[in-house]
Amino acid sequence: MPDQDITTPAALRERVHQFQHSRVLLTAYELGVFTALGDQAQAAAVAAALGTDARATDRLLNALVAMGMLEKRRDRFVNGAFAARHLVRGKPGFMSGLMHSVHLWSSWSTLTKAVREGHAVTSRETGARGDTWRDAFIAAMHWRGAQQAPEVVAMIDLQGVARVLDAGGGSGVYAMAFARARSGLHATVFDLPEIVSITRRYVEEAGFSDRVAIVSGDLTRDELGRGFDLVFLSAIVHSFPPEENRRLVQKAARALTPGGRVVVQDFLMDEDRSGPLSSALFALNMLVATEAGDTYTEPEIREWMRAAGLDAIERRDTPYGASLMIGTLAAAT
Repeated sequence: MPDQDITTPAALRERVHQFQHSRVLLTAYELGVFTALGDQAQAAAVAAALGTDARATDRLLNALVAMGMLEKRRDRFVNGAFAARHLVRGKPGFMSGLMHSVHLWSSWSTLTKAVREGHAVTSRETGARGDTWRDAFIAAMHWRGAQQAPEVVAMIDLQGVARVLDAGGGSGVYAMAFARARSGLHATVFDLPEIVSITRRYVEEAGFSDRVAIVSGDLTRDELGRGFDLVFLSAIVHSFPPEENRRLVQKAARALTPGGRVVVQDFLMDEDRSGPLSSALFALNMLVATEAGDTYTEPEIREWMRAAGLDAIERRDTPYGASLMIGTLAAAT
């Protein structure tokens, strides 16, 4: 649906300048301002703790006050209620995944050039981006998954499911949600060699090492194994072009037991690709971040599933903007 908020030049200018709000928040998060404030502090003390310029830090803190993120008590700054709860490192509600948004700023700044050239113009391989980028990305996906996975997994019938493959499973947040959802279920996370060491840390910290196995491999090159009742592809197909996704869904189908299911979770586009807005923006996110990633329509994913021998294909929309496409491998006769 077209944006109905922009009806005047003033409204357009306001929308255009929202990047300034985003940059202030990301800079404060990146520097660790909210953590450095502690209970309360003067700008000079925050600057000393962070190694930043005192005058510039004062201006940043005052902007955060104006935005409602901080409070000012004479010459001292105090975290507002939301910042104290979610932006202070070490607090239970800390939003650890926001560093990935800091990194997205750099890739989105190349959008003009990416539209001209038709693909990302920054580092295109996850491994080439370094540990800092990779850790922040996994942390962001884990934080979001921890909020969403229990409800998403509850939308999938797990009756008779004993083995789940979470292909490209990152931190293992969904694999662990499957294990929590059904007693006796064992899950396997399959991901790149540079990712699985991070996966292992998350799984061990959660106490799921006995029920979540970890396998190193490359979705684009390696087979996924055999004997799984369900293969879960969450936030994966948007990273690849259509022909690669067709092959990936075929691999997933080969990994199933008869009667098993492939579940694709991703943002879906309307058939004419004009919406929804979140999916349209995510398509651009894939443009600036990948060689040929994209968002796809329901008919496209249905075609990949049919080509892989899956039928009884159905769609279920989650409360989080993404959808589940579920295809079933015919049972042996």
